[in-house]
Amino acid sequence: MSPCRLNCRHDALSAGALPDMVTVWFDGGCPLCRREIALMRRLDRRGAIRFINLETAQACPLDRATLLARFHAEEDGQLYEGAAAFAAMWRAIPLLRPLGLAARNPAVLAVLQWGYGKFLRMRPLLQRLTRNLER
Repeated sequence: MSPCRLNCRHDALSAGALPDMVTVWFDGGCPLCRREIALMRRLDRRGAIRFINLETAQACPLDRATLLARFHAEEDGQLYEGAAAFAAMWRAIPLLRPLGLAARNPAVLAVLQWGYGKFLRMRPLLQRLTRNLER
């Protein structure tokens, strides 16, 4: 997906600079999503990611159903979805930043988007399995 402009900051990030703040919207009702976000919170030692649980969110950039269907993140005034959103989140975490930067390459992002599409087809099964583990 091409990034959508939000309330834009017009200062471009330099190649080595970490983004000031990334916002991630996640499905708090999904046990798989909760586990992944818990890991990202542990890795986000700088507190550079604002995690917004869609179960309790008051204001969102898109309708809730759209945000629940695919992963979304906002970085530097741009809204991303799917693998591009994961890459934006990874760029905010120093340990994962190299992978996030690699995803700026269109070929790398295409492979990640392909994998994300495959994951989405398996997501309901993985959610059921995760729910069973939580019991």
